[in-house]
Amino acid sequence: MTERTPLLHYRLSTSVNESERRAPPAGRPPEQQGWQEQQQQQQQRPGGAGRRSAQPGQPKKLSTFFGVVIPTLLSMFSVVVFLRIGFLVGQSGLYQAIAMLLVAYFIICMTVLSVCAISTNGALDAGGAYYMISRALGPEFGGSIGIMFFLANVCGSALYVLGLVEAIVGTFGLPEDGTMATSPYQVLPSGYWWSLLYATAIALLCLLGCLVGAHIYAKATFIIFLVVMFVLGTIFISFFAVGPRTLTLPGTATVNGTGPVLPTTANFTGFKLDTLLGNLWADYTLDYTTETMMTFATVFAVMFNGCTGIMAGSNMSGDLKNPSYSIPRGTITAVIFTFIIYNLLSVLVACSCDRILLQRDYSFLRDINVWKPFVTIGVYSSTLSAAMSNLIGASRILYALARDDLFGKVLFPAKKTSHSGNPWVSVILSWFLVQLVLFSGKLNTIASIVTIFFLLVYAAVDLACLALEWASAPNFRPTFRYFTWHTCVLGIVGCAVMMFLINAIYASASIAFMLLLLLLIHYLSPTSSWGYISQALIFHQVRKYLLMLDVRKDHVKFWRPQVLLMVSNPRSSAGLITFINDIKKSGLYVLGHVQLGDLDTLPSDPLQSQYDSWLSLVDHLNIKAFVNLTLADSVRHGIQHLLFISGLGGMRPNTLILGFYDGCPPKDRLVDPTMSASLSTDPSDPSQELGQEPPLFHFAPLRASSDRKDCGECGDGKALGPREYVAIIADAMKMLKNVVLARYFNNFDRAQILSPPSSSPSKGAVYVDVWPVNLLRPDSCSYVDTCSLFLLQLACILNMVRAWRKATLRLFLCVEDGRSVRGSEEKLGQLLKELRIKAQVYPVPWDQQVALHWQRQEKWGNKQQSQSPDATEEEKKPRTDEEEEIDDYVNSFPSNTTRLSDDYLSAVNKLILDQARPPPAVRFLYLPRPPADTRRYAAYLHQLELLTRDLGPTLLIHGVTPVITTDI
Repeated sequence: MTERTPLLHYRLSTSVNESERRAPPAGRPPEQQGWQEQQQQQQQRPGGAGRRSAQPGQPKKLSTFFGVVIPTLLSMFSVVVFLRIGFLVGQSGLYQAIAMLLVAYFIICMTVLSVCAISTNGALDAGGAYYMISRALGPEFGGSIGIMFFLANVCGSALYVLGLVEAIVGTFGLPEDGTMATSPYQVLPSGYWWSLLYATAIALLCLLGCLVGAHIYAKATFIIFLVVMFVLGTIFISFFAVGPRTLTLPGTATVNGTGPVLPTTANFTGFKLDTLLGNLWADYTLDYTTETMMTFATVFAVMFNGCTGIMAGSNMSGDLKNPSYSIPRGTITAVIFTFIIYNLLSVLVACSCDRILLQRDYSFLRDINVWKPFVTIGVYSSTLSAAMSNLIGASRILYALARDDLFGKVLFPAKKTSHSGNPWVSVILSWFLVQLVLFSGKLNTIASIVTIFFLLVYAAVDLACLALEWASAPNFRPTFRYFTWHTCVLGIVGCAVMMFLINAIYASASIAFMLLLLLLIHYLSPTSSWGYISQALIFHQVRKYLLMLDVRKDHVKFWRPQVLLMVSNPRSSAGLITFINDIKKSGLYVLGHVQLGDLDTLPSDPLQSQYDSWLSLVDHLNIKAFVNLTLADSVRHGIQHLLFISGLGGMRPNTLILGFYDGCPPKDRLVDPTMSASLSTDPSDPSQELGQEPPLFHFAPLRASSDRKDCGECGDGKALGPREYVAIIADAMKMLKNVVLARYFNNFDRAQILSPPSSSPSKGAVYVDVWPVNLLRPDSCSYVDTCSLFLLQLACILNMVRAWRKATLRLFLCVEDGRSVRGSEEKLGQLLKELRIKAQVYPVPWDQQVALHWQRQEKWGNKQQSQSPDATEEEKKPRTDEEEEIDDYVNSFPSNTTRLSDDYLSAVNKLILDQARPPPAVRFLYLPRPPADTRRYAAYLHQLELLTRDLGPTLLIHGVTPVITTDI
């Protein structure tokens, strides 16, 4: 006999897939060849799926019979077959008993198919069903179901102990009513506290056996199996060999001391038709051990405990010679065998025993056996074996949970093991909980709880298999193929229905407790490396719905911003990143970054190692964004790449956001003051231990302001000039992308802005200023063009965000003397009403600013006249190069009204500043198109710089597509 028990459901060794043992691919660069070290770390990591290579001292592998059939049969044959088969038929009748068996075995057969599928898709490790579920569904489901499975094994161990106590008291206990003993062996006092004492002693015996080691129990496994099979044989023989007899019933003669007098004797009639007819239909009555009324659900709960050992063989996969062959055949063989035995016993009992005998004496099989001690030996050996098996199983599950660190330091003591590897702390904790359950006193009392726990675990196994099947993962290819998603669904539905039929309160409480554990693990446990089935399911569904998202069916009513925000260094862009997250309105949000370089000159892709840092940034800032990085020879080409390829299907960016091109000094917004003293931001610092440095600190340090232009995605100041920057804006507009330029967001603090102190100039109020007029075209006062409406839409979206709902939109309307101020204001107010935008309209006179513009226009008009034949000599003087450039700049615009002086732009800038009382949190300004002449890009950028100088957080916005409609 091997040292390791077939009934020991849970192994402490770890396993590694053969694919993980292969050498790393050839040609991988030196910096990525840490494969062997990674595998060693994976093997040492708690809960890792690595298995140490076989050593000479390991026990021999088990065959199908010894490794699967025996442990499964012994787990299923225990209390029910010896002590509750008469209870089943006596209460529910033969018809309902067979129906219960069919329902129970239908549920477990569906689960067996799922178990066989999962177990033949890879080796199992310590924890059995917990390991199976956690590695399939992820740590949240695995940990919560693991706790439920642990509690199921604890309660199951207590149930078997109480069953053994019931058998002992039934054989050696004195009658509780004080009547004379009917046997010279009845010497033990009986009662609740005496039964608790006997149960405690048996539990201590199981504890000692588990503390000494599972190998003691293992050596007795085959002997116990032979004993149980021999006793079952004598039971079947006794039905035919023993003649009719009258048996004395245990218990009192009345129910609760009142009511009709119950018979004190009952008959074993042998095979008679009248006896069979009397046992066909249900006759639910009081259970004489608990004095409670029995129902279909309560009887089913007791009976189902004889079907809860189906996972015993699958958990032995690591000890089997051929798991893919043994688990399906061995488990299914054991299930079919037990189903036949239970049905045969039910028929034999119904044909030969009076109904009163079945209802009033649960140990009648001992009295009708050819030799009474046979059944007693069978009951003692099977129940003691099952109790110790469940105690060992519970301790191994607890040890596996502790080793995976899902509950932090709460289960840390359970990791301790002896020199031989026995988790003695887990054994003691499990025994303590078993002892607490023993206070329930009666087997039938806790049968419902145990059944519900096991049903919940089985439903989770079916769910795990269903998720793997629906995810269509290429690596899910079990060798056992006799299952479909239909069998998984039927198993889940069957388990759920029976849970609530047995006891709706217990079932609801169990599910609520499991969900609470799931939430705790989700928010408190560290990230695991097991893989998450949710990711595979999400991928499968997202792909399906992306294919259904048809861009040809887009409509302006359902337009939403889908943003590509270009970020050079997140250290100085954290404020802008969080602000843009507020205006995406549940749309696509992509953080883009261009790294300059040529892949031909590099040994490997430098971007792959950066994704973790960017994704950690997304988590750190608590935003809902994707990350898209690219490698290009210039920033302009990189942004073109991202605009062309970002997104998928109907989810593609329609708005490009850039930081402004200026020389604002950068400020690192990712430095945590509480961590800066203890954590070095230098990755090469040897004082930093591996894995302690947060990934978000892996970004390059900020450059000094003297050699940097903070345009959001400008990279080096030398790598991106003003002409290329404006060219990027022009490129985006050619691609029909909306463009937003963000300035002065370096020091933007969302939390501080949205919660200003009452002593601030705004007295706690938050304002958003909107200037919907093209301020670079003073002759154009229209606020209803596409760009103005796009600007209004973004401002309204910001105001719809929960955090910005208390902000007030202030809409500034530029007016000149001679025009109807009230009429323009009413017209704008009517437009806002039709667009369902709530804003305060403020007319702003700007005659002085417009006058400056027209003065400049007249000056350039006079210069144009100097070129005519009628011009004076003064007017015909040659012009300087600067005047020639300005003239070319003017001609590059569609109209002469774009001749703007610095004085005019400074005056408009001052006008905007003067209206900011109190100052707004952010401003929205109109962004005109770049000039057609690329030589004038620098002058265009200079105009924007003058217009927005010292305005605080400002968005320059240009829209190219309609985004607002008044239709329903």
